[in-house]
Amino acid sequence: MNGSIYEKKFRLSDAVLSFLINLAAAFSILLLIGIMGYVFVRGIPQITWQFLTSVPSTLKGTFGIAGNILNTLYIIVITLVIATPIGVGSAIYLNEYAKPGKLVRLIEFTTETLSGIPSIIFGLFGMVFFGTTLGLGYSILTGALTLTLMVLPLITRNTQEALKTVPASYRSGALGIGATKWYMIRTILLPSAMPGIITGIILAIGRIVGESAALLFTAGSGYLLPKTFSGFFEKILQSGGTLTIQLYLSMSKAQYDAAFGIAAVLLVIVLCINFLTKVLSKKFDVSRAD
Repeated sequence: MNGSIYEKKFRLSDAVLSFLINLAAAFSILLLIGIMGYVFVRGIPQITWQFLTSVPSTLKGTFGIAGNILNTLYIIVITLVIATPIGVGSAIYLNEYAKPGKLVRLIEFTTETLSGIPSIIFGLFGMVFFGTTLGLGYSILTGALTLTLMVLPLITRNTQEALKTVPASYRSGALGIGATKWYMIRTILLPSAMPGIITGIILAIGRIVGESAALLFTAGSGYLLPKTFSGFFEKILQSGGTLTIQLYLSMSKAQYDAAFGIAAVLLVIVLCINFLTKVLSKKFDVSRAD
């Protein structure tokens, strides 16, 4: 039994490293609990039905975030409708059709570079190109187009990594029985890679919800609700401030109670997004295993 793991001597260095690792993990958990606890303690008392269903009004003396919630939903939907097909399609091309070489490496390098550009630069570009050159001005559509550029690398890279996890035997088996390449991608690869693709999309939603710098230059800070049914479509070309924009404006005006209320709502949304990610990933993993 010489050299057995049962006879290994106690090492001080292992104990110290184990302690430091546990300490770092505990610090991270306590930091998260502290931030969330403080925000919830300050913010939850401010959240009322009126707070969630009304808009700021000087005449009525009310403050609400219903318009900002609607604007956030607009930007999420429009951004995903544009970015998801482009991102998933780009990943399929790079992974399944493009031949490995300089072009693929250049595209991947460009994608990684885009993901590292500060959001304020995206906002400046979106304001100049979409807002001024294309004449869209400060609008929800301008903000959504700008955020599309920001989340495209996230969706593309996640989809690529998800496609790479699908075994090569799936491809060769499908092609071997006479299936076309597109049929193989549509019926075998995409369903198998769906957990990773959904994870990328939901992470993109999280970034959209939390973005503020780029939207300050592109979407503006409007908070009014549409008054007619046609107004829901017209609002896309109007200024619309999201929850993060309203949070920034409230802090700049020293409206700290309102700011903490908005922060609590944002935290709840982020927690729901993370929970949804876990549920969907497990669901698709189980269905793929079956």
